[in-house]
Amino acid sequence: MALLIVGLIIFLGVHSIRMLAPAWRDLQLARRGELIWKGLYSIISLLGFVLIIYGYAHARLDPVYIWQPPVWAKHVAAPLMLISFICIAAAYIPGNIIKSKIGHPMLAGVKTWALAHLITNGTLADLYLFGSFLLWSIFQFRASRLRDKAHGVIYAHLSPTRDVLVIVFGIGGAIVFMLFLHQWLIGVRPF
Repeated sequence: MALLIVGLIIFLGVHSIRMLAPAWRDLQLARRGELIWKGLYSIISLLGFVLIIYGYAHARLDPVYIWQPPVWAKHVAAPLMLISFICIAAAYIPGNIIKSKIGHPMLAGVKTWALAHLITNGTLADLYLFGSFLLWSIFQFRASRLRDKAHGVIYAHLSPTRDVLVIVFGIGGAIVFMLFLHQWLIGVRPF
C-alpha cells in the first residue's frame, strides 16, 4: 500500500505544480528551458505512474475491504465510463463543442473515470487510488477554469464535424477498452 501512496503523491504532486506553485513553475521553465522542464516532468510523472501501478497491483493481492459496492453501481459505471471516454476524446480533437463549453475535458474525463471506479470498488486501495484522482481532478478543474477566466481564454467551437469525431472516437475507445483492453491490462472484466 505504501508504494501506491508514494506513487500517488509523486504523480499527482507533479501534476499539481501549476495549480499550487505557478510562480515556481514559471521560474523553473525560465531557468531550465521548456525541453528540460518537460523532460524532468515526464520522468518524475512516469516514476509516480509506475509506482501507482505496482502498488495498486500489490494491494489487490491482499485487499482490505471497506464496503461492498451496491449492485446498481455497475449499471451506473458503464455510462459514466462512456462519458469519460468522450471527454478524453474531446481533449484531443480541437474545436469541438465539449471543449468550448467546459474548457478542460481531460479533467472532466478523469473525474468521471474516478467516480465510476470509486462507486464500483470497495477496497482501501481503490479508495486511495480513485478517491485521490477524484479529489485532484476536482481541484485541478476548478483551478484551470479560474486561470482561463483570469486570462480571458475562450475555446472556440469550429464545426459539428469535430463534435461527431469526438463522439465516434469516444464511443469507439470505450467499446474497445471495456470489451478487450480492460481485462488484458487490469485483469478485470467490466461486463
